[in-house]
Amino acid sequence: MSSENSTDANSFRPWHLFVIAGLVASTLGVVVVRPGDAVVLVIFVAAIGSAAGVGFALYRTLWPLVATDFIKHTEIVGVRTRAAIDREKTLVLRSIKELEFDRAMGKVSDTDFQLMDRRLRAHALALMKQLDVSMPGYRDVIEQELAQRLAIDLQSDDIQVDRVIKADRLVCASCGTENDTDAKFCKGCAASLVEAE
Repeated sequence: MSSENSTDANSFRPWHLFVIAGLVASTLGVVVVRPGDAVVLVIFVAAIGSAAGVGFALYRTLWPLVATDFIKHTEIVGVRTRAAIDREKTLVLRSIKELEFDRAMGKVSDTDFQLMDRRLRAHALALMKQLDVSMPGYRDVIEQELAQRLAIDLQSDDIQVDRVIKADRLVCASCGTENDTDAKFCKGCAASLVEAE
């Protein structure tokens, strides 16, 4: 683990606190009580570890009731959450597999299979489209940012950009066709481009 990750505040999780508290409480308890029997020592440490586990379980149970920031992480698609739609999609796909298995085992007739399969696949397709439509267009965002950065570069240093554009292509000396920089032969006249480099 790198030092950057170990000092990052985001890498600390609530369960870390309960583990540390359990270890410190076990150590202090052993030092204070000093049990003479090994069985008593093991039971004592296990009880303190169990208490830390119960504390963490209570934290996980009660924290959503008092926290206000967990609502921000819930993504709504239409009138339902994305997780609910994704869960329903998984169930529908599982139903399709079970239906195919039942048909293979001879439990479902071909006409019933076709009818139910068509309905389930249409429902799964509708759910997938609903999930896809609501997804943010990351590709569009990336392309817009790239266009903005290229526009800034073009305005700041036109000469350097011209050199990059010219360096991006290799022009054939005999026919004038532009080729890729790693090309060995011209794609227009098949002349060797090694000497042109």
